[in-house]
Amino acid sequence: MERNLNLSKCLETGIKAAETAGGILLREQGCRRAIRYKGEINLVTDADLKSQETLVRTISRAYPDHAFLAEEKDNSLSRRESDYLWIIDPLDGTTNFVHGYPLFSISIALRVRNRVELGIVYLPFLKEMFSAVRGQGAFLNRKKIRVSRAGKIGKSLLVTGFPYYIHERSRRVLAEFNRVVRAARGIRRDGSAAIDLAFVACGRFDGFFERDLKIWDVSGGDLLVTEAGGRVTDYGAGRSGLPSEIVATNGKIHRQLLDLVK
Repeated sequence: MERNLNLSKCLETGIKAAETAGGILLREQGCRRAIRYKGEINLVTDADLKSQETLVRTISRAYPDHAFLAEEKDNSLSRRESDYLWIIDPLDGTTNFVHGYPLFSISIALRVRNRVELGIVYLPFLKEMFSAVRGQGAFLNRKKIRVSRAGKIGKSLLVTGFPYYIHERSRRVLAEFNRVVRAARGIRRDGSAAIDLAFVACGRFDGFFERDLKIWDVSGGDLLVTEAGGRVTDYGAGRSGLPSEIVATNGKIHRQLLDLVK
């Protein structure tokens, strides 16, 4: 790691950026929004773009030589030669945001030489700031958090999300959902993978599973779960970077959930 790179200062910069962008999202939520479609049900709004511009600008002022990989940009900055890559989702849960449903988030991660070292998930409406630095634990509003202790899937509350191709391939997705919902105490679907991972990290959910995720959806939340004592793998129980299909749990029910989704 770069001799002068202080991850605690990086974390404070990321938190400041998230809080500033979160204020913009809260102001924008009450306004009429220009909505565009990246897919049949995949939305992007002006609020996404304003949030992202604020995040990149705030972090760039502190770290002008770092690169960025962000959901709503051409990502030319990610091709810059740098060992330091900020991975940003400026508004995870855009559909919730558009409909006035208050569960939406900002996700930030800092990857250093291909390993995520810092993760932030911020829920502006709830004013909940989840954060983690590798090796230092996970926190909610600066208080340490841990995953749940549930040991049986039948006593677990799980959360999932549906991929954007659900309309075209619903049979497979719903068959998987049916297997899990019959085994678990309950399942929720809140529409933000970053929030789902953060809620696993603090024990509100015991496990999370979802297919067809992007790196900006999960980079921040992935570190939260592992630093809170949980486990994150792909559906085959392996790890090769951050996979597009995720199973994240408290660790105790991991094999049980894997057996259901596989």
